[in-house]
Amino acid sequence: EEVRKIKSVKEIKSGGKKENINIIGSETDNAFLQEVLKMSLNPDIIRQYSDLGIVFTPIHGSGGTLVPPALKLFGFNNIISVPEQDIPNGNFPTVKSPNPEEPDAMKLAIRKAVDTGAELVLATDPDADRLGIACKNEKGEFVLLNGNQTGVLLIYYILSQFREKNKYKGNEYIIKTIVTSDLMDRIAEKNRVECFNVLTGFKFFAELIRDLEGKKKYIGGGEESYGFLPGDYVRDKDAVASCALVAEITAWAKSRGKSLYEVLIDIYLEYGLYKEKLVNIVRKGKEGADEIKAMMVTYRNNPPLSINNSRVVKIDDYETLVSTDCLTGKKTGINLLRSDVLQFFLEDGSKISVRPSGTEPKIKFYFSVNTKLESAEKFDETNKLLDNRIDGIISDMNLT
Repeated sequence: EEVRKIKSVKEIKSGGKKENINIIGSETDNAFLQEVLKMSLNPDIIRQYSDLGIVFTPIHGSGGTLVPPALKLFGFNNIISVPEQDIPNGNFPTVKSPNPEEPDAMKLAIRKAVDTGAELVLATDPDADRLGIACKNEKGEFVLLNGNQTGVLLIYYILSQFREKNKYKGNEYIIKTIVTSDLMDRIAEKNRVECFNVLTGFKFFAELIRDLEGKKKYIGGGEESYGFLPGDYVRDKDAVASCALVAEITAWAKSRGKSLYEVLIDIYLEYGLYKEKLVNIVRKGKEGADEIKAMMVTYRNNPPLSINNSRVVKIDDYETLVSTDCLTGKKTGINLLRSDVLQFFLEDGSKISVRPSGTEPKIKFYFSVNTKLESAEKFDETNKLLDNRIDGIISDMNLT
C-alpha cells in the first residue's frame, strides 16, 4: 500500500542527502566491458569470422544496453536486432513471458534469424543475467539449447582452451549447483580441474569465490536455470559476457569446420550423452504447503529402494547433511549449508533431486539420466532412449 501511494520517483524518500546518491555512467559500463573482453580466448579466430550472423534480443529488457557493445568489442560486426523487442517495456508486449527458458520468448528472434540467414540466436532475460541460445542442428533447423547444455558448452570451451594454450596453473576450479548436469563434473575431472557443487543460487557461487580468493582461480560456472559466469569480475551470473563467449565458441567451431550444435554432439561422444528434465508439481494454499511438506517427510522416512527398475545406491539429504551409501549403509557428511533437498542416485547412473520451491507453492523434481553415445548418427535414437528413461522414472514416482 505504501508503494502504491508513490506516484512519482521524486516522492521516494532517499534520506534527503543528495551526496549519498551517485549516478554511475559510461565510465562504469566501459570498465565492466573491459573486464568482459578479458574473457575472450581466441580473438584471432573472431577476426576471421567477424561477419558471423548473430541475432540478439533483450526481450524488452536491459540486455540491449551492453550485449551488442560486448559482441562488437569481441570483434563481431554482423549483429542483427529484433526491433519489436529492442525497446525496454515492463509489460513485455510481444511475449507471454520474457523468460529465455520459454520457447515462445525466442520465436521472433528465430524468425529473424531464418529471414536473415543468421547462424546464432542469443536472448537475455529482463535483467540480463540469464541467456537463451538457438543454433542450427545437422538439418539446418534452429533448435533451442537448455541451461545445462549452455553451461556444458561454455565449461568445455573454457577448459579445452586453457589446456591448449597452457594457461593452467594447477589451482583452477569451476562451480555448479547440485541440480545442474553432472556432465560438467565429468569435463572438469578429465581436465584435472576442481569442480565445486553448491546449493541453488548464485549467492553461493559468490561466497565460494570470495572464500577462495587468492588461493584458487575461478574460471567459470553455471546453473541449469540458464545462468553462467565466466570469470570473477562480478559475483553474479552474467549474460553479457556469456553471450559474447557463446558467439566466440560458434566462431571457434566454424574454424574447425563445425557448427555449435556439432561441438555439443562431440562433447556427448567424448563424455556420454546426458539428458535432464525439470518437473514442477504445484500445490496452492495451506493444504498444498502441507502436502508438499508431507511428500518430503515420506521421501525421507520411507525412501524408495528402487526407481524405474534401478536400485537406489545413494541418498544425499541436505537437511540432515548426511550422504548414505544404500549398499553398505555407510554414512558421510555433506559440507554445505542445510537445505530442504533430497537426491537419489540410481545404479544406472540416473539422479533424481527433490526440492520444494522457496518462493512459489510448488515442489521441483530434477531428473538427470545418461548413457554412452556410440556415434553422431545415433544421437536421435539415444536421445529418445533417455527420454523414455525419464518418462519411466516420472511414472514410477507417480508424478504424471
